[in-house]
Amino acid sequence: MYDAIILGAGAAGLMCALTAGQRGRRVLLVDHADAPGKKILISGGGRCNFTNIGTTPDRYLSQNPHFMKSALGRYTAQDFLDLVERHRIAWHEKTLGQLFCDGSARQIVDMLLDECARGQVEIWLGDAPRVEHADARWQIACGKRVATAPALVLATGGPSIPKLGATGFAYDFARRFGLKVVEPRPALVPLTLSGEEALFRELSGVSTEVTASAGKARFREAALFTHRGLSGPAILQVSSYWRHGESIGIDFLPDAEPGWLLAAKRARPRVMLRKLLGEALPARLADALAEKLALPAELANTPDRKLEDAARRLADWRFAPSGTEGFAKAEVTLGGISTAELSSQTMAARKLPGLYAIGEAVDVTGWLGGYNFQWAWASGRAAGLAL
Repeated sequence: MYDAIILGAGAAGLMCALTAGQRGRRVLLVDHADAPGKKILISGGGRCNFTNIGTTPDRYLSQNPHFMKSALGRYTAQDFLDLVERHRIAWHEKTLGQLFCDGSARQIVDMLLDECARGQVEIWLGDAPRVEHADARWQIACGKRVATAPALVLATGGPSIPKLGATGFAYDFARRFGLKVVEPRPALVPLTLSGEEALFRELSGVSTEVTASAGKARFREAALFTHRGLSGPAILQVSSYWRHGESIGIDFLPDAEPGWLLAAKRARPRVMLRKLLGEALPARLADALAEKLALPAELANTPDRKLEDAARRLADWRFAPSGTEGFAKAEVTLGGISTAELSSQTMAARKLPGLYAIGEAVDVTGWLGGYNFQWAWASGRAAGLAL
């Protein structure tokens, strides 16, 4: 018998377990995988982008844009960084507030397991739990082992990266017990191109800094052409805002001043557009864009109207993605257990006492760059303090 059973030994589950365990609760942490923290280990290229010092609620997507404010306000990026430093883990800041380990993501997993051990958390691995609920108690069976507790925490994440064992368990479980689920879809995921736009496949491997947009969302980071379409940080960011049937825009020259092409015509009338683009962009990309714009003459012999049209197109080149590369390549899942079902203070289900949901299982999805880990730490902490 335990005070709480936590399903899922990922970032949110580990944080919840260590928090509750160190408060004197008897905690059981369960995962069907053979080791804890598998997504943590592959994150950030193996160095774990463990938080972002720019974390604010407006960098999250949810049907309720206010839901995450309480948890994020009570457990900040600095709070997690303090924990990292107490464990003497060396770290560095990359661009845009992203914090990474100098060494390995394994250090973050070991830190969390050390903290769980301090709280005397028991961990069962390698068996998928069967769950029952009766008489205000939860019972789980893992193989021949059985455990009961008055509290159960869903920390099993979403179906992104199924090769690591990710499933939609949390959503099926929530529906089984009458909780609404916001339709899950892949987020922070490469976009695919087909038809006429598939011609850009010849640029596979070419990367450049752009400003990508979807709706009102705009991100200035690198974009990467792939054999299937578009990827890179800028594209992953806008993928969370893109919907099937919509287009995305790419500004290939985000530093260009208004009227730059007409100014170039006056300053360098004999230059060709292809050469001009090649001075600012990778050669293969410059060639492809110049070919699409079909302005083969010197600037002096190209009408101003055509140059203005070309500049406008380069500043907002429209792509109509045919889809995404799906959950297999998605870093996270958009959607999940509806926040309307949960307390923003405790992460407890309003209709079913003793049930909690945290982390990626909930309809809260952060931007690329450590934001989703910070949500895992903050929501796990909130539930751990309430158990």
